[in-house]
Amino acid sequence: MAGKNSADNRTRTSVSIFIVAGLCCFFYLLGAWQRSGFGKGDSIALAVTKTADENCDILPNLNFETRHAGEAGGTEESEEAEELKPCDPQYTDYTPCQDQKRAMTFPRENMNYRERHCPPQEEKLHCLIPAPKGYVTPFPWPKSRDYVPYANAPYKSLTVEKAIQNWVQYEGNVFRFPGGGTQFPQGADKYIDQLASVVPIENGTVRTALDTGCGVASWGAYLWKRNVIAMSFAPRDSHEAQVQFALERGVPAVIGVLGTIKMPYPSKAFDMAHCSRCLIPWGAADGILMMEVDRVLRPGGYWVLSGPPINWKTNYKAWQRPKEELEEEQRKIEEAAKLLCWEKISEKGETAIWQKRKDSDSCRSAQESSAAKVCKSSDPDSVWYNKMETCITPNNGNGEDESLKPFPERLYAVPPRIANGKVSGVSVEEYQEDNKKWKKHVSAYKKINKFLDTGRYRNIMDMNAGLGGFAAALHSPKFWVMNVMPTIAEKNTLGVIYERGLIGIYHDWCEAFSTYPRTYDLIHANGLFSLYKDKCEFEDILLEMDRILRPEGAVILRDNVDVLIKVRKIIGGMRWNLKLMDHEDGPLVPEKILVAVKQYWTLGDTNSTSSQ
Repeated sequence: MAGKNSADNRTRTSVSIFIVAGLCCFFYLLGAWQRSGFGKGDSIALAVTKTADENCDILPNLNFETRHAGEAGGTEESEEAEELKPCDPQYTDYTPCQDQKRAMTFPRENMNYRERHCPPQEEKLHCLIPAPKGYVTPFPWPKSRDYVPYANAPYKSLTVEKAIQNWVQYEGNVFRFPGGGTQFPQGADKYIDQLASVVPIENGTVRTALDTGCGVASWGAYLWKRNVIAMSFAPRDSHEAQVQFALERGVPAVIGVLGTIKMPYPSKAFDMAHCSRCLIPWGAADGILMMEVDRVLRPGGYWVLSGPPINWKTNYKAWQRPKEELEEEQRKIEEAAKLLCWEKISEKGETAIWQKRKDSDSCRSAQESSAAKVCKSSDPDSVWYNKMETCITPNNGNGEDESLKPFPERLYAVPPRIANGKVSGVSVEEYQEDNKKWKKHVSAYKKINKFLDTGRYRNIMDMNAGLGGFAAALHSPKFWVMNVMPTIAEKNTLGVIYERGLIGIYHDWCEAFSTYPRTYDLIHANGLFSLYKDKCEFEDILLEMDRILRPEGAVILRDNVDVLIKVRKIIGGMRWNLKLMDHEDGPLVPEKILVAVKQYWTLGDTNSTSSQ
């Protein structure tokens, strides 16, 4: 018996050595293929996967069928993946839920037609959105703030329409952004200096900002160097490609509008909200839009309004509007602000600044004696496709839970929502353990992808952000992270993410995201496919990831091995290069990591093929 066991052991050892040698040879050949120059994305793919080539002990240990057999089984890998074809050229800048043709079938009242209207399942595209001919990788930050390659967003209308306001200028093969805006043609820096004389922008008190009707997001672009991160939004094509320009510049932005639906952000999220001639009718409908801003504005936060109707007595002729109309507009705004317990703390020129009072309890009696209606909803963070209401969101606190540390200290301080037990199932200890876990995960990612710390990736998305641990561990002035909270997530923790000084948004990944194609450099998803396993098609989610990912952009997926096998099969039909890797704690952990790089290809390319 002993002799037989010894022989069996020798046989198993020989087989193991053979498998290791075979896989090492495979990665050597894959590396040789990548070095051959087949496609412009291969240099990126080579660098991302170099670790596996140098350390052959990482991948050969994967043995899914025997260690972690599941419903994926061992037969799917042998099945040939269905090749996903490029879409027609007309879809180069396709935004499924803000499609212009579909939008025009909805009523224009209250900007309803500019809101999200997604295609039904039978109308979804099942193809890969092509990049325009000549597309190039954007300039690295901070050069990208000022320059965007013309080929990436070839739209010149703003250079004419907004010429005297210094929004954007066309120079050769690039667009130049001087930093101007409708209300600050001399530049955003000087305008922000003016605001900083009233609002504590420089000391970390103000960290998160909301820019409504952002244009090309120059306000947010110039706030970045002051350690303030702005979530900017504007409708699709009110001004041609404005949000697309913002994201090409490396500035956080989404397609959005203040219409009839609540904004996709949690209550008490922003330290400051801003409107610079954003053309939003703030005083209309009993101030319902101001009430929605109030919902997302933190107690003690600031609201900045620049442009009409502020200082209408001086400017009504220049604005070419009747002074009676402007006077009434400002009266309604002032009334709504008073009702919301906002105190006007400054009015200079065409800019007024209000501060939301912290002592909401003492103000409540004044509200109750007026016509104000307090919202009855028990969850002010329940917003996805929910209609706005003409009511005031209560703070539900005595002021203590609104006190936040200045940034960057608040990044790892215990968020008030957790400290006060307002997030069910998340204790202070669990929050701290989550931070340790993500520091470990990100450390592993940096060994896999050497580009993470270089600034190569500016716009990063976390598709299932949890407590924001990934973004916090990765934090750097070189990039920003859009933390997405799936609407079906077990725990709604987006408010915690904002209390950490990070930004994010609610979204359902069964639908398209509110952005243009090719707007993110790196996409991370932890447990996303397990979350949506029985909710929608994996192919639809992967096609959406491909739509919003830049050519040569990277993907990091962390999930159960059974799920990732299914995902890998679909990716086999896409123009991505990928590797499946063990968890950093070793091959016995059923959670694995899939890393991928989107190949470079553009309209008319036929020589780029998918690779597993």
